[in-house]
Amino acid sequence: MDMIPQLMEGSSAYAGVTNFSIITNNSSSVTGTTAAEATQPLSSSSSPSANSSRYENQKRRDWNTFGQYLRNHRPPLSLSRCSGAHVLEFLRYLDQFGKTKVHTNVCHFYGHPNPPAPCPCPLRQAWGSLDALIGRLRAAFEENGGKPETNPFGARAVRLYLREVRDMQSKARGVSYEKKKRKRPLPLPPSSASSSSAVEQFQMQPGTSSTTQFKFEK
Repeated sequence: MDMIPQLMEGSSAYAGVTNFSIITNNSSSVTGTTAAEATQPLSSSSSPSANSSRYENQKRRDWNTFGQYLRNHRPPLSLSRCSGAHVLEFLRYLDQFGKTKVHTNVCHFYGHPNPPAPCPCPLRQAWGSLDALIGRLRAAFEENGGKPETNPFGARAVRLYLREVRDMQSKARGVSYEKKKRKRPLPLPPSSASSSSAVEQFQMQPGTSSTTQFKFEK
């Protein structure tokens, strides 16, 4: 599982020093959990309202983390001056907290999904974590008064970067990020279709018996 850092203001004992509080996230999205939440047993099913609440809480934490990153930037950056290039700097900065092994071209395990031994290849943020993070920040930007046409998280450079990370990690890790297509139901053969339609067309008239009556003429 990858780690997404949450930047916090320096304490009084360490004025001017940035502390990093690491938030663990699940496999599909960077969902932060507190220590108290980690000790609670996971329920087998969760309600839509609970999922929405977790998403909103994580989106708020991500937004606060990015805002702290801008304040710690040298020189400090305002949100109005933030561009796609600054978003790319933020994503590359997060790589130091990654937990996903990404093999290099010279590594013997390049393209191996389950390496049999450790290697010195670097740890990076997984593409899925970054993609989910950008989606939440993009929504948070507009919810906080930003215009869609000036949204730095939707910049073309950011989309291209995420695509490059996806393709590179897919080859290096030997995994596929392609979405599985849903199988369409096979059409019924003509004989079955005609028989089913004939059954559907046959309906009992009101007041009639289900037993067929025969009348013989003398």
